[in-house]
Amino acid sequence: MNNPSDLQHRAVLQVAASMAAVGQFGLNTANAATVRPSMPAFTGAAGDFDFLSGNWKIKHRQLIDNKWDLFEGEASVVGTLGGIASVEELRIPDRKFNGMGLRLLDVERKLWADYWVNGKIGVLNPSPCWGSFTNGIGTWESDEVDGGKPVIVRGVWDQITPVSCRWYQAVSRDGGKTWEENWIMNWLRVKV
Repeated sequence: MNNPSDLQHRAVLQVAASMAAVGQFGLNTANAATVRPSMPAFTGAAGDFDFLSGNWKIKHRQLIDNKWDLFEGEASVVGTLGGIASVEELRIPDRKFNGMGLRLLDVERKLWADYWVNGKIGVLNPSPCWGSFTNGIGTWESDEVDGGKPVIVRGVWDQITPVSCRWYQAVSRDGGKTWEENWIMNWLRVKV
């Protein structure tokens, strides 16, 4: 990031992360949802999301009505607060969609909170997914409801290299016995 608009963009993302980290959005990790028993060890550390900082092109595969929908997107990610915050701006131009991922490390608990802001709504999703990295794979899970029935939603970061990574989402409708992948994002770093 070398030009003035990139510096302004970075400054805005840093302010957003800083405000969230100090509770300006009403976040309180002391009252956060209980972490699922299937979660990996409490291994979160500053810098875990450093691999994601930068600009990316993303190939999406999303399962909709039992058919894979393919589309492209892009993202800009900034790490801040000494590696305990990561702010992602996701853009899907063809769908006129954007959103922001906000990841904050609860240093005491050694867990990462992953929040989402839909660009059309502009409100921080109040319940984060909690997770961490173990052996180079990051796993986050949350309890949700789909069609009136409880489901577990899992997000995973894996296949991490200096120039690429993958994020995928899977859903379990049977308490974690089986999983169905329904969204896969293959990230490729943009050379600047």
